[in-house]
Amino acid sequence: MNNYFIILASGQSKRFNSKKPKQFIIYKNKPLFKHSIEKAMKSKLFKKIILVINNKKKVKEKFPKNVLIITGGKERSDSSLIALKYIKKYKPTNVLIHDAARPNFTLKLLKNLIRSLNNNKAVIPAINSIDSIKYKVKNHFFNLNRNNSILTQTPQAFKFKDLYNLSIKQKNKITDEATLFIENNLKVKFIKGENLNNKITFKEDIENNKTYFGIGFDIHRLIRGKKLFLGGIKIPYHSGLKGHSDGDVIIHSIIDSLLGAMRKKDIGTFFPDNQKKYKNIRSPKMLKPIVEILNNNNFYINNLDINLICEQPKVSMFRNKIIKSLSNLLNVDRDLINLKGKTVEKLGLIGKEKAIACEVICSITQ
Repeated sequence: MNNYFIILASGQSKRFNSKKPKQFIIYKNKPLFKHSIEKAMKSKLFKKIILVINNKKKVKEKFPKNVLIITGGKERSDSSLIALKYIKKYKPTNVLIHDAARPNFTLKLLKNLIRSLNNNKAVIPAINSIDSIKYKVKNHFFNLNRNNSILTQTPQAFKFKDLYNLSIKQKNKITDEATLFIENNLKVKFIKGENLNNKITFKEDIENNKTYFGIGFDIHRLIRGKKLFLGGIKIPYHSGLKGHSDGDVIIHSIIDSLLGAMRKKDIGTFFPDNQKKYKNIRSPKMLKPIVEILNNNNFYINNLDINLICEQPKVSMFRNKIIKSLSNLLNVDRDLINLKGKTVEKLGLIGKEKAIACEVICSITQ
């Protein structure tokens, strides 16, 4: 396995019409470019994954050592060549070039591309056009036969040496690497692409999902001598929350809000407090199967707004740690989570520091 995966994400996204570059826009709860990195990692088909970006400082995520981040060029073809020159020292056999604006490709497509490279120098996924196509030459229009027209996609797979030799000679701007082979009358193997592997070009491409909302609430008494867990982390405090589990009101409220948004009943349905196997269970373990349900049903978290209601401890002291913990547990960007601390002006059990409560509102899309 001597395969390399190049992700091009340094474009200016002029057609996307946004102050924030398209590749950094949050799509399905994470930056657009991150989808391609995670899928390439999950496939375990590549020695190294190279992200070509216009500003490395904007990449806040930490990735494994086999994910390399480099600076691209002015045009797409410039960035592609920069990446090819960069990996030349590793002596790759195969290379896949992918546009970060296509986050919905599958692992099956990656495997098909690599497999087809065994007998080909260039393998390109393509789908048939569903639209009528016109071709303009000066002021004249011509009808193209839709049955003979195809739309190429990425990732595109190549024998490294062949693509490299063509790229270093290319002087004109190109929109994909398949163009290099076609313009030089070299054989290209077209394989079946994926209809869902669409390119995100305009804002409208990511604004057509259905949105659902859910509300969660939980409250537990404080008892001395027990460990206090909030948002999946241990909080230094003289008391902990009484409950059948560890009493983590933040995670319990998140679970109920997610279940509510998915119309999947409530936390008690999944974790009855009369079953011994759930006695003292840590709340992150309770959250994990709920996140799996979320993912298996193609739901994505847009945001979480959390109110932690207590007199002590002060939320401000642990806000960043709790948000980081929740971000990891839910696999969502930290910017999608907001945590607020609220008091009750010394009223009731909470005001007397005998209980802690939490309420959560979540928004998810499908």
